[in-house]
Amino acid sequence: MRIASATFVLASALLLSACAGSSRVAYDGPEDAYRRGLELLEAGKPEQAIPYLQGAFDFGRTHEWAADAQLALARAYRANREYLLAANEYTRFTQIYRNDPRVPQASFDLAMTYYDRAPEYRLDQSDTEAAIAQFELYLTRYPDGALSEEAAGRIVELRNRLALKRFDAGLQYEQRGLHEAAGITFESVFDEYFDTEWADDALVGAIRAYTRYAEQSVQTRKAERLERAVMNYDRLLQIFPDSPLVKDAEALYRAAAERLAALRPGTAGAAGAGASR
Repeated sequence: MRIASATFVLASALLLSACAGSSRVAYDGPEDAYRRGLELLEAGKPEQAIPYLQGAFDFGRTHEWAADAQLALARAYRANREYLLAANEYTRFTQIYRNDPRVPQASFDLAMTYYDRAPEYRLDQSDTEAAIAQFELYLTRYPDGALSEEAAGRIVELRNRLALKRFDAGLQYEQRGLHEAAGITFESVFDEYFDTEWADDALVGAIRAYTRYAEQSVQTRKAERLERAVMNYDRLLQIFPDSPLVKDAEALYRAAAERLAALRPGTAGAAGAGASR
C-alpha cells in the first residue's frame, strides 16, 4: 500500500514537473528573447510572445534591447486585450526611456489602452475619463505631434459619450416625473459639455423640465421655475441659433412665457420679444 502511494506521489510530481516545463520558454540572451517575442507578436500570437519579451528583462533594463523589448511587451499586452497591463508597460517605457524618439507614439498608445477599455455610455465611464486625460496630456506635451489631430478627435468622441450618459440620466429623471432633477441634470450637460452634440438637446430638455416642474409647484414658486425655462431658451438662441431644435424649443418657450405673463403681467412684453427672435 505504501509502495503504491509513493508511486502515485512520484507520478504526480513528474506530471506537474512536465506541465511546468512546458510553460517555460528558452532563449540564449536578451536579443534572442526579444527577437523570438517580436516574431511571435508580428505573427499575431501576442500571448505566446509575452513570456519571451518578459524574458529580455532577466538581463536587466539597461542592455541595448531593453527599450525595444519594453515597447514590444506593451504592444503584446494590448494586442492580447490585457489593457491595464499594456498601460502599465507603456507608462514604464515613457518613464524609463524618456529620451527615446518613440515616446510620443507610446504616450498616444497609452491613451488608446484606456480608449480600448472605455465601454458604451450606459456603463461606468471611469476609463473614458482616463482616456480623455491621457489624450489631453499628449496634446499638452506634443501640440504639433503627428497624432495630435487624431488625439483631439478622440477627445471629442469621448466627451460626446460622457454628455450622452448625463443626458440619458436627465431623460430617466423626466420619465419618473422628477422634473427638478431632470432640469438640473440637463443644465449640467450644457455647462460641462457645451462643445458636444448633446448641448442643444440638453437646453431643450431643460426648457421642458422646468416648464413641467412649474406645473407641479406651489403658486409662489411657479414664476421662478418658468423663468428658468425662459432663460434656457435664451441660451439656446444665443449659442445655437442654427440648431434644428430651435423650432421645437420655441413652442415650449411660448407656453412657458404665456404662463409667466399670466403670473406676472409686467413680463408680457419681454415674452413677446423673446418669441420674435
